[in-house]
Amino acid sequence: MNLADIIRSQAGRAGLSDLHLHEGRAAAVRVNGEIETLPGALVIPEMLDAFFDQYLEGGLRQRFETQGDADLAIEVDGQRYRASFARGMRGRAVILRRLESSIPEPEALNLPPALLAVTRQPNGLVLVTGPTGSGKSTSLAALIGRVNRDRSDNILTIEDPIEYIHEDRRSVVFQREVGRDASSFAQALRAALREDPDVILVGELRDLETVSLALTAAETGHLVFATLHTSGAPNTINRIIDVFPPEQQGQVRAQLAQSLRLVCTQRLCRRQDGAGRVAAFEVMVCNHAVRNLIREGRIHQIESAMQTARGEGMLTMESSLAELAERGLIDRENCK
Repeated sequence: MNLADIIRSQAGRAGLSDLHLHEGRAAAVRVNGEIETLPGALVIPEMLDAFFDQYLEGGLRQRFETQGDADLAIEVDGQRYRASFARGMRGRAVILRRLESSIPEPEALNLPPALLAVTRQPNGLVLVTGPTGSGKSTSLAALIGRVNRDRSDNILTIEDPIEYIHEDRRSVVFQREVGRDASSFAQALRAALREDPDVILVGELRDLETVSLALTAAETGHLVFATLHTSGAPNTINRIIDVFPPEQQGQVRAQLAQSLRLVCTQRLCRRQDGAGRVAAFEVMVCNHAVRNLIREGRIHQIESAMQTARGEGMLTMESSLAELAERGLIDRENCK
């Protein structure tokens, strides 16, 4: 048995999202959000040797040797995965996130109407946030897919790695992968501004330069989608502001107030019937009141503004979870 055999044996399981292949230990999978070990599927060093030799080449191999990790998208028997190669105290590991082959429709994901509406915006910044594994990439793929279907634009994506492959429809889509096609998000985003884009997807706002460039792109007539590992709109806005030195934060608040269109935070909860997971959402639409709060630095008051503006598409996480619980889809005690 090799690693491909283990991966192949689990590929068709309903609810499977990740495979964990650690040297000297039994393989494990995450199914419907829960980790489950696979007795008898021991990952031995020779398995990892062959797997590393097959998929880690050139600069990625060098990165792994010097930094101890490397990320890329791979394909095993026609199924695509986001692969994270890592070295730890007990040896090497490969963690695989299963990627869907088709672009999901926003309606199939039950995306909030206000989030779907931003695909019609001519410009501005749209942020999709949440913890790792909350479905941010899937939601963004659905939004980009809708732009691709409905608009005649030049769409440029910068991802690490590329997860969903978009074919040209009404739009032209140009996808770049950090590490393979560009050295960093910031470098690719600087180049993007010279590549005539209408819509830009930034896989993650990781540092000051990337955040600054994304704000500039949104201000200069581009529709920019990006992700952050934050929880809730106020935390997201504070995270962006705090990236900058104190003397620049007033200017950044003004930029955000002008260019931010929407912040959506999502969380995946186990379905009460055990049949997979369901997403809960928080949505902040950047209306006149929210813009003023951002500009004046009263970020802590945004949640109150959201609670009083449901008619504009605002949605709090608490109300989203309550609605899912009322419909019998989740147990609130198991989704905190």
